[in-house]
Amino acid sequence: MYGNPQRRSAPEVQDLRREGGRWLKEAREAAGLSQRQLAAKVGADYYTFISQLETGRGRIPPDRYREWARALNVPERTFVRELMRFYDPITYDILFNEE
Repeated sequence: MYGNPQRRSAPEVQDLRREGGRWLKEAREAAGLSQRQLAAKVGADYYTFISQLETGRGRIPPDRYREWARALNVPERTFVRELMRFYDPITYDILFNEE
């Protein structure tokens, strides 16, 4: 039986999500945006969603990556690659780490 090693409750996953949240916060601050401003740019109903992401308690839906990248002034490929490090480390490792 396949078990998902990326379950949200796993301590390693929680650590990665928090690290990803810190990266998102740094990107938001580098773009000069408040949480409210970013929420408006990406079409989030509540700015508290940004806070949840920045503390590692959620994920950006993949169908929204382009909007987020544009809002944060980060090239799309760079944005997705960085998120993959935190959201899908196994795939990231296969694709980007040399053996």
